Amino acid sequence: MRGMDDVPATDAAQAALPPAPGADRYRSLDFADTAATLPAGQSYDLLAAPESAMRWLAAHELTAPDVRLYEVCARRMRTLRAHVRALFAARVDGTTPPEESLRAVNEALTAVPTAPLLAWDGTQGPRRMHAHPTDRAVNHALATLAADAADLLTGPDAGILAACGSPPCDRFLLRTHGRRHWCSTRCGDRARAARAYARRSGTPS
Repeated sequence: MRGMDDVPATDAAQAALPPAPGADRYRSLDFADTAATLPAGQSYDLLAAPESAMRWLAAHELTAPDVRLYEVCARRMRTLRAHVRALFAARVDGTTPPEESLRAVNEALTAVPTAPLLAWDGTQGPRRMHAHPTDRAVNHALATLAADAADLLTGPDAGILAACGSPPCDRFLLRTHGRRHWCSTRCGDRARAARAYARRSGTPS
């Protein structure tokens, strides 16, 4: 079985489910869903490689298409995604989120400097300097996603945040249509098929 880190970026993009309900309103929701578990032991991760992470950021207007990302940048994105997912899961389950996830989102929110920073070295002495362009772009993108996640968790749509109800899918969605609890038509069809099979066989669904 291939894990998420083993799936090539092109295969991951082809395997990816369509955006979940609510992803058009909250980029952080689509960000959380860039990794998903699929039936038959399959999975994908749209941030597994710098190239695919760069395409995702550009597609969501979070960075310019010509900004080149490195593995350390993609790793920072995957780390923040894990923390955002932990916060979403805690909200859905009504539990207390991990302290480190709260801290990570708050650090992302405050990581974008408003002015050139003060640096000091033995050769040039004190000077003002801007962050590296790539670091600055990633910091801005992560801060935007963290703010979006905070807005979702504290806003009027927090009550309709849900986890996909069609195992093994582990994506999040907004319940924008009644009691819908699945993130895609594919997951909905699988859930209905499972219920029909359970009725025929007399087993719990």
